[in-house]
Amino acid sequence: MDPLSEFLDGPRARNAFLLQVTMSPPWSIDVSDGAPLTVVAVLRGHSWVGRENAEPEELAAGDVLVVCGDVPYLLSSELGLAPTVHIGAEQACTGPDGRDLQDELASGVRTWGNDLDGEDVLLVGTFRSSGEVGKILLSALPSSFVVRNADSSMVSVLADEITRDGIAQSSVLDRLLDLILIQTVRSWSATVRETRPTWMDSAHDPIAKRALDLIHEHPDRAWTIDSLARSVASSRASLARRFHEAVGTPPIAYLTQWRLALAADLMTDPTLTLSAISQQVGYASPFSFSTAFKKHYGVSPRIYRAG
Repeated sequence: MDPLSEFLDGPRARNAFLLQVTMSPPWSIDVSDGAPLTVVAVLRGHSWVGRENAEPEELAAGDVLVVCGDVPYLLSSELGLAPTVHIGAEQACTGPDGRDLQDELASGVRTWGNDLDGEDVLLVGTFRSSGEVGKILLSALPSSFVVRNADSSMVSVLADEITRDGIAQSSVLDRLLDLILIQTVRSWSATVRETRPTWMDSAHDPIAKRALDLIHEHPDRAWTIDSLARSVASSRASLARRFHEAVGTPPIAYLTQWRLALAADLMTDPTLTLSAISQQVGYASPFSFSTAFKKHYGVSPRIYRAG
């Protein structure tokens, strides 16, 4: 699986924070929640989004905004408004005077705002934690981006489901948010080429793409540059050059990064021993795994797991 698939399949992507925001102008919401990844879809009306070191953008119905990393941003009905609501860590909601607004603005199941029938309606989905695999995903994305007229049928389905509270509803909402994120990232990557190469750019080179897929799908194999080259019907030198040009990292360096990120996230599972984790990500012994892990993260796996 690639970093996006692995991130969405992992435990850290579960129980996302989801909310339908219904507002009547004027309104302005300052978001500094420290979340690693947030998706904002405009269902009705519009919203301006302001970010540090970026020009303000107006979002219209059908547009989807993705914010990556700990990037504060401002959503508002018009430019120049002072924030009337502040969203902080753990989605704490306060007014300019520090007053708790959570209950005051709650309007029903996962619905929040100053007017239940407001002309501006947004869907907000926030992933609470990214993990190490998530960091590889986020490193390939800009700090924020907008997909215009996203035309995601899943947005409409999520809008219908978000105010329901049935059996396994949180799982339903998680899956729908996953699909929206995948569709949005696909749309963005199909139209924009970053100035620096990342794992997403491997699609432009079939040899690099196949080698990257093998690394993602089989991190437990004892890969060398020679065995990878044979598996993709390429010469050693050609694969090394093409992979580095497409992905921005040499093949074996990327393999090490991928293995150790997977291992770090697997440590959240208390039923897995370090020996089992080391085998699962391709290390011949717990000792070699521990050595590589400490070199990359600065601490031993045991200390990392202990927090």
